[in-house]
Amino acid sequence: MENRRLAILCSHLCPPAPFSGVSVSVCASGEQQRLSVFEKDCVFCNIIRGQSPALKLYEDDMCICILDTNPLSRGHSLIIPKSHFSSLEATPPSVVATMCSKVPFISNAIMKATGCDSFNLLVNNGAAAGQVIFHTHIHIIPRKASDCLWASESLMRRPLKLDKETSQLTNQVREQLSKISKDSPGQESNRVSQDS
Repeated sequence: MENRRLAILCSHLCPPAPFSGVSVSVCASGEQQRLSVFEKDCVFCNIIRGQSPALKLYEDDMCICILDTNPLSRGHSLIIPKSHFSSLEATPPSVVATMCSKVPFISNAIMKATGCDSFNLLVNNGAAAGQVIFHTHIHIIPRKASDCLWASESLMRRPLKLDKETSQLTNQVREQLSKISKDSPGQESNRVSQDS
């Protein structure tokens, strides 16, 4: 697993040699410069500042979409916010919403261009989940039938056991959601009753 993380990180640090399709993202507008927060040594921040090349598919005021330099499938792309946030929980909900709102538009174009009819949407959040670049990003991974991309696809899913342990887990998650809602104004306040 550690070798895979290192390989992915290296692929982002050492992108392929530039060709005519490579472009750099420039956040030149004064308004964007005031809003943007960058990390000096972040690969994605360097791409956004125009200091590193990328195969850019899409760009607006809030985010960019680039081809992943170490793709899991042809067309594997990343939607990246233009401001630096190290993790999904550190990313403001409005930025997450903006990134997610681009998924149907961008994924449709990627699927048509690659001849795929499906895709996975993936966020690696934290080192244990495989995150190697600590700048929030969403993966769009085009899929074809029987491509066997994930080892877990050969695993059989099992029905959820409705036992004491599952009930405790449900209550613990609800308790945490309640605490988060109280501690963070603006977070979801709709709660499921304990009886559900």
